[in-house]
Amino acid sequence: MYKILIIEDDPTISSIIEEKLEKWGYKTSRVQVFHDILGDYTSFEPHLILMDINLPYYDGFYWCGKIRQLSNVPIIFISSRDTDGDKIRAISQGGDDYIEKPFSMDLLIAKVQAILRRAYSYSDQTLNILQHKEMLLDIEHLKVFCGEEAAALTRNEGKILTMLIRNHDKIVSRTRLMKALWDDESFVDDNTLTVNINRLRRKLQAIGLEGYVKTIKGEGYRLI
Repeated sequence: MYKILIIEDDPTISSIIEEKLEKWGYKTSRVQVFHDILGDYTSFEPHLILMDINLPYYDGFYWCGKIRQLSNVPIIFISSRDTDGDKIRAISQGGDDYIEKPFSMDLLIAKVQAILRRAYSYSDQTLNILQHKEMLLDIEHLKVFCGEEAAALTRNEGKILTMLIRNHDKIVSRTRLMKALWDDESFVDDNTLTVNINRLRRKLQAIGLEGYVKTIKGEGYRLI
């Protein structure tokens, strides 16, 4: 699961951001004590940072510079400052993107997803978050998301969806799915896989992902 550190001194804004990110399956931490932001960074070890510029003690530019001495972790600046000079300074000092306040939460999520995809690649087999179009799968917590909607999966449903996402550009045979789920398909009733597929389809449909799992007659399944 990707971890995102929120460095924003307005508790209302930081709370809204945290709630939205967690609905998308991200693990978050909000900085509460602003004189030791570097300590929060080193203890949490985030995959991405959301950084306000106007902060108590030292501004976001200062902390960006300190973090850049340690890491190339992606940093998105979020600020009410709207001058070209501020944007240029943010990027030149190590920021990866800049969002002006007030901003759309959908825009923030899109930028977070894009930067994480570039930095870490959703297709990496070791990651706990997988994406296909607007669908996100949290493998660790067995949850699938579409926008703000979410559905809990069983272990087998999670394995099926993981395999389909990782092979989204090809057909996955029933035999291959059964081997992944039960080691030896000869001990499994073929109907058991069908039951799991149908349950998965109903859960995806309930969160707005109808028809995502397509049956290829005589071959297996694939994502649309």
